[in-house]
Amino acid sequence: MSLGYAEKLSVIEDVGEVGMAEFFDPPHLLLEKMEQLARLIGKSKHLVVFTGAGISTSCGIPDFRGPKGIWTLQRKGKALPEASLPFHRARPSATHMALVELEKAGILKFVISQNVDGLHLRSGLPREKLSELHGNSFMEKCPSCGLEYVRDFEVETIGLKETSRRCCHVACGAKLRDTVLDWEDALPLKEMNLAEKHCRMADLVLCLGTSLQITPACNLPLKCLRGGGKIVIVNLQKTPKDKKASLVIRGLVDKVIAGVIGHLHLRIPSFIRIDLFQTFLTHVLSSDKRYINWNLRVASVHGQRVPLPFIKLVEVSFPDRQDLKSALLDKQPFVLKR
Repeated sequence: MSLGYAEKLSVIEDVGEVGMAEFFDPPHLLLEKMEQLARLIGKSKHLVVFTGAGISTSCGIPDFRGPKGIWTLQRKGKALPEASLPFHRARPSATHMALVELEKAGILKFVISQNVDGLHLRSGLPREKLSELHGNSFMEKCPSCGLEYVRDFEVETIGLKETSRRCCHVACGAKLRDTVLDWEDALPLKEMNLAEKHCRMADLVLCLGTSLQITPACNLPLKCLRGGGKIVIVNLQKTPKDKKASLVIRGLVDKVIAGVIGHLHLRIPSFIRIDLFQTFLTHVLSSDKRYINWNLRVASVHGQRVPLPFIKLVEVSFPDRQDLKSALLDKQPFVLKR
């Protein structure tokens, strides 16, 4: 998760059990369990995946309750862990991309995530196949018409607060709000209802990288049991729901899921990031009407005043105009005036 997100949360004392020991299945047992999980997935008619922070640690995003998790270190009075890269530059993990492949193959019906890192959507998972129970740090929502805006920058607030932007719908124009919950915020009803619906329909709920401690979200996988469904948990730490699971796998999520995808004769697709920007070129006749002054601006598709976190500099050259000097724009906003 984002360290910025953790720092924005309200301070509470009880964040559940933290710093729990990690366990690893022996190699031969891990292989057996991967084969067993692959068989369960192969037979499933309605597979639901429930994800937590553990699927994003390989993306360079620290978790919360692991031995070096954010809340573990906070409780010990130690410095927070350092993310290996900025939040907006995190790439979906092998697990994220494997879920995309399972969905495209018609095997995976729905994903429920407690993560706010936006990596499920960034990976290409369809929005209608995803419930983000705790919100998305890269999404704003219009409280009036319900339109969602997925950004390429991290929204500056949490706690469902108003942001600095407005809805672009012609008949609306309301102020947008962030979508990330703070501790006191209730889970979004639409996301929760969809999650409950699919868990009740599921014949298999696969829990990946989650300690299954935060209520009421942690009880969602149990809803498949009444209809005869099964629960599988892949997590290095013990969880309160282990006894309810048909299979518990102690292994790195990426390794386990890669093995399962291989057994299913599928392939994990590569992630290709696409970021969009726009250019504006304006011409104005000089006051003496002898020259044309022009401005070149490189801006986000989300608005001219919105940051471009994925661009470090812009090189402007004029190969057909020897009289115009090239320029390097290395500060935002990226504007060249001539």
